[in-house]
Amino acid sequence: MPTISVEQTVLRALMAKAGHEHDVPTLEERLPLLGTDIDRCDEEALDIEIFPDRPDLLSAETLARAMRAFLHDEAVSPQLEVEPASTTMTVDDELSDVRPVIICALVHGVNLGEGEQAKDAAIRRLMDHQEKLHFAIGRGRYRASIGVHDFDCLNAPFRAVCMGRDASFVPLGSDEPMTIKAILGEHPKGVEYAHLLEGMERVPVLLDADDNVLSFPPIINGAHTTVTTSTTTMFVDVTGWDLAACEAALHLVCLQLEAMGGTVEQVNVIGGPGHGHHPAGAPVQHHLPKDLIQRLLGRSFTRDEATLAFRRMGGEVREETDDAFVVSMPRWRLDLLHNVDLIEDLAIGHGYDDLGASSPTAPSHGQPRPDAHLRRRVRTALVGLGFTEVQSLTLSNHDDQFTRMRWAPSGSVTEITNPITTDHTVLRQHLLPGLLRLLAANRHHDLPQSVFELGTVVRDHKNAGRVAFLAAEASGGFAAVRGRIQAFMGALGATEASKMTIEPLPDGEGPWLAGRAARVMIDGAWVGCFGEIDPHVADAFELAVPMNAAEFDMTALGAALPDPV
Repeated sequence: MPTISVEQTVLRALMAKAGHEHDVPTLEERLPLLGTDIDRCDEEALDIEIFPDRPDLLSAETLARAMRAFLHDEAVSPQLEVEPASTTMTVDDELSDVRPVIICALVHGVNLGEGEQAKDAAIRRLMDHQEKLHFAIGRGRYRASIGVHDFDCLNAPFRAVCMGRDASFVPLGSDEPMTIKAILGEHPKGVEYAHLLEGMERVPVLLDADDNVLSFPPIINGAHTTVTTSTTTMFVDVTGWDLAACEAALHLVCLQLEAMGGTVEQVNVIGGPGHGHHPAGAPVQHHLPKDLIQRLLGRSFTRDEATLAFRRMGGEVREETDDAFVVSMPRWRLDLLHNVDLIEDLAIGHGYDDLGASSPTAPSHGQPRPDAHLRRRVRTALVGLGFTEVQSLTLSNHDDQFTRMRWAPSGSVTEITNPITTDHTVLRQHLLPGLLRLLAANRHHDLPQSVFELGTVVRDHKNAGRVAFLAAEASGGFAAVRGRIQAFMGALGATEASKMTIEPLPDGEGPWLAGRAARVMIDGAWVGCFGEIDPHVADAFELAVPMNAAEFDMTALGAALPDPV
């Protein structure tokens, strides 16, 4: 989830324009209800984690707008005020298979602040907002990418055309002309986003009336259009494949610039899916059935109640009929896909604590999970052996799960499409790497350290239960871990004399020390393995102590051992 950091001076200045001076406790108590999580709140800054379904909160300016409505019941218009178009953007038909959606806006009279420091800070907020929108709405600039330019450096009207990779211009961050091929292969932004134009011999380029390149979307702007502290008129272009995402991104950037004193002017786009005048500005009308509200929230709402609730969420009730409310919501609220989303806004604006109470209409009785007794016995056995239960992250990475542990993937690995860090790129297939990471983070504590985890792994895109334990102790060898396994399996009802056998593991299979590892079989079926951790594996996790461990499949244990209960 994106996090924004807002200087309290900026936030208070934005709120003061509307006559609202927030005190810090009010923010901490009520702002999380708006769909945010406050990480830090003091006199200097407010750090807020924004849920991905509210991209309209990703800048200080748009956040302040939402806060005025939500915290102070201010009637903030769901409409973006726009002036009629005085210039055009003509979109070439060739772009339909390259980057079809191109829409634009012009913003006059932007006041970046008083003094160079304030102006620099405002430009940084604008650029930061762009990048967060690229993440939250643009899906890494694929669905939508944004360019902001100094309009005084351009000559209208504008054209969007396709050019070959041998065309050249001076990109942002460079002093010399570069060909498009060189930009995609050498420029940092070109290298980062070249995959978006993979396989395209001709690429999209935006030109002004003098045929100067103002943008090469979705990669980089031209250097001569750079926004500076003296810029007062800005030209905004948004390009991509998703018209709704592009419209939302354009509206939100214009909304931010409007909060800086700007006047938004439409641009007439000629051609392409975005043909028409943008930004549209007008809110979206929704027909919200009253019976659906009653069914989902368990109560009805008067017009006054609905009006106040939707006002707090930035909208307004335009009309009430016998069976519905007609609600206007901002066009940039890309998260409102269904009437259910509107009802969620109604509940948030009204307050979940005031929706009333109801009792179940049918009796329901709790039932234990099929493996509940086995899980209880596993926990009891390991706690009795001196282990402390822990819970590690389900997210992991290839190096920890496979490379360092010397395990091959079991079936397909579930990858994270947009990982936030390189440490969290896959869903785990084993529990032991997480336990090793835990001990590495606690290596400053005294030995012995004994931990276990009973948790879920994902193998071949399906959940599975596993249990693992790890003991770090100066005197722990194979005899110690074998004794623990015998005691653990005995507590579960399996013994070597009855149905359990212990067989050697081949060298190099898993993180085990050669000749010091074994598999546990019950009636010929594999249920788990154990042994001493190879020092080379321990060193990969920055551990330098003797360790022994085990990992078992809960499904295999449940199938092999009858439930005595």
